[in-house]
Amino acid sequence: MNTEASSRLLDRVHKLLAKAEDESVTPPEAQALTAKAAELMAKYGIDRALLAADRPETDRPTSKMIDIDNPWARVKAHLLCGLGSALRCQCILLSGARPGTRIHVFGYASDIERTDVLYASVLIQMWHGLAGAQVPAWSRSPRAWRRSWLLGFAAAVIARVRAAEQHAEQAASAEPDGDSSRAALVLADRSLVIRQNVADAYPHTRKARVTYTGNGYGAGYAQGKRADIGTGRVGRGRTRALSSGR
Repeated sequence: MNTEASSRLLDRVHKLLAKAEDESVTPPEAQALTAKAAELMAKYGIDRALLAADRPETDRPTSKMIDIDNPWARVKAHLLCGLGSALRCQCILLSGARPGTRIHVFGYASDIERTDVLYASVLIQMWHGLAGAQVPAWSRSPRAWRRSWLLGFAAAVIARVRAAEQHAEQAASAEPDGDSSRAALVLADRSLVIRQNVADAYPHTRKARVTYTGNGYGAGYAQGKRADIGTGRVGRGRTRALSSGR
C-alpha cells in the first residue's frame, strides 16, 4: 500500500465515524459504523508499518510532549497512556511542580497520530457520558464515584482498542499472498526501536498505578463498551484534546 491509499483508508474511518456521530443514527447503527471504523483504523496502523518497512521515510520514530490539565488530570493521563500502549506507543509520566500532568509519548509518527485521534474523541465522549451518569443516592462520595466511573470507562475503551489491534495483527500475519511472519516481525522491530528510544531518554523508570475507591467503575465500564473508538472530528476545526508541551 502506498501513502495515497493509506490516506484514503483513514479518510474512510473519518466518514464512517461522522455518520456514527449523527443524531439521527440509531445506537445499533452507530455501533456497527464504529466497529467498522475501529477495524479500518487498526488496518491503517498495520499498513503504515509495512509501508515504512520498505520506505522508512514515510513513518519514522519520534516523540511528543503532552500537557494534561486538571480536572481529573491523572484519569485523563491513564486513558492516554492506555490508548498509546494499545496503539504501540510508550508513555512516560513526568513529575513536576506544574498543575496537571505531563506525558512524554514515544512511537512511530503514524501511531502517535492514531493515539491523538482516538484520545481526542474518547475524551469528549467520556465527559458526555459522565454528565449523563447518575450518582447513586447511597454513594458517600460523589467525587470518588465519578472518578471510578471514569476509570471504568477508560478501561473498557482501552480493552476494545487493544482487541481491534490484535485482530488486525493476526489478519495481517495470515495474508495468503505474502510472508505470514512479515507483519509480526515488522511490528516487533518497531516495538524494539521505541523501547530503546525510551530507555535512552529515561534510563530509570517505575510503573505507575491508578487506584480508586468509588463504586462507579462497573457503570463506567458498561458505558465505555458503547463508546466510539475513533473520531470523525479531525479536520472539522474543533479544539484538539492533545496539546504539545513547550
